[in-house]
Amino acid sequence: MQAIVSLDSAIPYTGAELRSLWAYETFGTPGDTIVLFAGPCSVATERLVDTADRLAGETIEAACMLHIIIEHFDDSLECAVLRQRLLIAIIKDELASLGVKGLLRRGDDLYRDERKLTVSIATRSPVSTLIHTGINIDPAGAPVPACGLAELGVDHRALAEQVAEAYLTEVESAAVARAKVRGVP
Repeated sequence: MQAIVSLDSAIPYTGAELRSLWAYETFGTPGDTIVLFAGPCSVATERLVDTADRLAGETIEAACMLHIIIEHFDDSLECAVLRQRLLIAIIKDELASLGVKGLLRRGDDLYRDERKLTVSIATRSPVSTLIHTGINIDPAGAPVPACGLAELGVDHRALAEQVAEAYLTEVESAAVARAKVRGVP
């Protein structure tokens, strides 16, 4: 698995980026990837992957988010959802290491004082599983009460590096754990 941290220029997120081979097409990196980038977020109702949110006519908006797109070339949606929850737990841990207190994880999202810090979804394509997580940097324009990394005093660049490293470590550690056990009758 490879990490790509692209923070030199803003990359908008519209939902169209959550597709198979986006990292390969955009950055020339084939295979399992975690890509972190920052930019505005504007996901129209028709682009939402969460059917309940789409049927409710919701949208996702923020002036700036730290976006994370993960692609694994397997086909287990359940595994993708569990990886998504692992990613959220990693983000919470890394924010705590940076001094952020009072975060609450509810499923695949983080909240502070009942204000949403993240959005996240896991899905499957014909060739891979995908995760998108957005962490508000500046939540201006969000359709729900929200907070952001700027308000929390967190440098999104440092957080991006820490999250990428921690996720890669977990994935590699899980691969080793899987390869070192013997089968039982």
